[in-house]
Amino acid sequence: MLWGEQEPPSRGPKPSLTAGRIAEAAMGIADEEGLDAVSLARVAKEFGVTAMALYRYVPGKAELLDLMVDLAIGPPTPIAGIPGGWRPQLTEWARQCSATYSRHPWILAATGMRRQIMGPHQLGWLETALAAMAGTGLSAAQQHDTFLLLVGHVRNIAQQHVDHDEAANAEWARLTADVLERHADRFPALTSAIAEGAFAPRGGDPLDFGLERILDGVAALIP
Repeated sequence: MLWGEQEPPSRGPKPSLTAGRIAEAAMGIADEEGLDAVSLARVAKEFGVTAMALYRYVPGKAELLDLMVDLAIGPPTPIAGIPGGWRPQLTEWARQCSATYSRHPWILAATGMRRQIMGPHQLGWLETALAAMAGTGLSAAQQHDTFLLLVGHVRNIAQQHVDHDEAANAEWARLTADVLERHADRFPALTSAIAEGAFAPRGGDPLDFGLERILDGVAALIP
């Protein structure tokens, strides 16, 4: 019922509000002010109505989040025409998924707090990923597991961007260096890794390293 399947009223004026318009307003609030700022009362103010007026279209906060997430994710990027088969297609799929999280970082919190209903756009992204693996010889379970691995990696990188704090990172580095200076004999591998620049800033997209390793593993499964 959330995604445009409601029957329109047979009589009377056409409603001025729709679930889609409400979700769009809520998404705008989340983009500008963060997810915590979103409530039915806050969205209602955008339309100059009371929160009760929205319940005709959106039963509650959970359903509003479902609508917002699906709207923000949007339709999947077409990848079937990318030459080279499943691997470059899934690579582009993951990069476009990552770009979505960059545009709407609040999606992480909205989808991490509970198992939400997958809307048509989300199902479309799943369909697109599975279609890219059709004909590879991977079982249906392996295809689904690959999808979960890709989504998990993309979300992990996106969460790192959200949590990034230069001051906190500098303090962590200072405290860690102090501990290692006094107890280097207990952590020889870590001490060596730091000395060789394991934690130093480096160029390139952090998404790519994990993405390539995941796809290498998938390739090894293909007959």
